[in-house]
Amino acid sequence: MSSLQGKVALVTGAASGLGKAIATRYAKEGAAVAICDINQQAADATAAEIVAAGGRAIGIAMDVTDEATVDAGTDKVVETFGALDILVSNAGVQIINPIDQFSYADWKKMLAIHLDGGFLTTRAALRHMYKGDRGGVVIYMGSVHSHLASKLKAPYVTAKHGLLGLARTLAKEGAPHNVRSHVICPGFVRTPLVEKQIPEQAQELGISEDEVIRNVMLKDTVDGVFTTVEDIAETALYLAAFPSAALTGQSIVVSHGWFMQ
Repeated sequence: MSSLQGKVALVTGAASGLGKAIATRYAKEGAAVAICDINQQAADATAAEIVAAGGRAIGIAMDVTDEATVDAGTDKVVETFGALDILVSNAGVQIINPIDQFSYADWKKMLAIHLDGGFLTTRAALRHMYKGDRGGVVIYMGSVHSHLASKLKAPYVTAKHGLLGLARTLAKEGAPHNVRSHVICPGFVRTPLVEKQIPEQAQELGISEDEVIRNVMLKDTVDGVFTTVEDIAETALYLAAFPSAALTGQSIVVSHGWFMQ
C-alpha cells in the first residue's frame, strides 16, 4: 500500500516548480491532490497530467492572499474528495531590491503571498482538520532564508522567518486535534523563481550570472550543487507520512550543507 493511500492533499503554487513536484509525488503515493494556483489553466493542466498517469487530482484557482478565494477553494477540495489531510503552503514569488529602494507596495505583496497566504490557507484547512480531531499535517515552504539573511531580499527573509513562528505555534495549538506542522527550508533550487533571480542579482551586484551562481547562491554549500525539486518532494513526502507527533514543529533544512542546524 502506498504511504499516502486514502489521504487528501492541498498544495498551493502547485502548477509549477516545487509545488508541482510535491503534488505529483503525493499522487504517486496514493493521495488525492488539489492543484491550487493563481493560474487556473496551469492548475488544470497539472491536474490533467496527474490523472493521465493514474492519479486523482483537481485544479483549483486560488489567490492565497484573498480570504474568500482560499476558503472557497479549500471547501471545494473537501466537497470533492471528502476530507483534507495535508496542506502544503508553497505559493511564493520573489522581488529583488535593496531595502532603501524597496517600494512599500512590493513589500506588502511579498508578505501577503508568503505570510498572509500561509495564515489564510492554514486557517481554512484547520476548520476541516479539527473536526472530530481528525488531524492532519501542515507543511510550509520556508527557505534557508528562514534562518539566514541575504542582501536584496528583505521582505522574503522577513516572511520566511515568520513562517517558523506560525508553524511552531500551530504545532502547540494543533496537537490536541492531532495536527502536526513543519517548515521545509530549501537551499537554492533551480526553479523558474530562482532562474529569474540570477540575472537580477547579476545586474544589482555588478557581477556575471556565473558568479551569482558560484559565489552567491552555491558558495556556502559543501559541494557547489543546487538542491533539486525531487529532494524537496521526498522531504515533503516523509513529513506528510510520518506516523506521530514525535516529529512536529520542526524546520527541516535541505540545502547541501549551506545552513546546518
